[in-house]
Amino acid sequence: MWFKHLHLYRLHGAPALDAATLEAALSEQAFRPLGGSEPRRLGWCAPAGRAGTQLLHELQGQRLITALRQERLLPASVVREEVDERAAELEAREGRKLRRQEKLGIKEQVYEELLPRAFVRTQKVDLWWDVRRGLIGVNSSSRKRAEEVLDLLRETLGSLKVTPLASQTLPMRAMTGWLVDPGERPADLVLGDQVELKAKGDDGVLRARQVDLDSDEIQRLLESGRQASKLALEIEGRLSFVLHDDLALKSLRFGDALIDEANNSDDGDDALVRLETDFLLMSQALGENLDRLIDWLGGEAGTASDQSVA
Repeated sequence: MWFKHLHLYRLHGAPALDAATLEAALSEQAFRPLGGSEPRRLGWCAPAGRAGTQLLHELQGQRLITALRQERLLPASVVREEVDERAAELEAREGRKLRRQEKLGIKEQVYEELLPRAFVRTQKVDLWWDVRRGLIGVNSSSRKRAEEVLDLLRETLGSLKVTPLASQTLPMRAMTGWLVDPGERPADLVLGDQVELKAKGDDGVLRARQVDLDSDEIQRLLESGRQASKLALEIEGRLSFVLHDDLALKSLRFGDALIDEANNSDDGDDALVRLETDFLLMSQALGENLDRLIDWLGGEAGTASDQSVA
């Protein structure tokens, strides 16, 4: 249940829905398996999988919903080879070169024929909705996938205004400052061992793992004008992550004390109780530590400059 990545969004004027109303709305967009000729489909599924049928779990103002995405995998190279073979056969038979429009027609035919036989990839994407804070976090390494899930939620609710969470101090500026001057680092913030440094010119991106970020080598790179676009951080032993310059949190790891607390809780071997226990502990830890992180970044930026998610 523990999230691995997090793209964060601020809710604006979120509709006041009780759990029963939201559950009913989600059921209208529940996932249905792909049809034979459909390339992809997205819908809501039970976060507990086979262990439950609820589409929504809500505990103390923390909501968990899960989207299921299926997509047929049809490599472009396979389509291209089949198109080339059919085009060559037709050209040889008719003794002429095919027009571009004719080749496009062959491509469409090949795609329609091969698509039902393509492999299907299934992916679950969890969404955390903190009602009190007015925040949504999507557990995905890809912002594109996160926004697909938000589009589904918008369709489910009829409307949903969200913007990517933003801070007064740009994460890149803050991360660079924490690297350059240890005195700027908050007392509870510890540097990890991973960084990505970008140059302003054409010198590209430098990535370093398992390194001492206070080393002279890193300091020289910073002195040359490079800035931190990704930085591994840890907050007081409770949460570690790689902070990105768009405020995404990747490679989330929760502290041992929190995991032990979850493991030591009495769930009676009930998978639903285990899911909800883990989710509540995780969401509380995320909310508390996000508050601190945003505070360290100068507070949340005003909504006027935010970019709306379409």
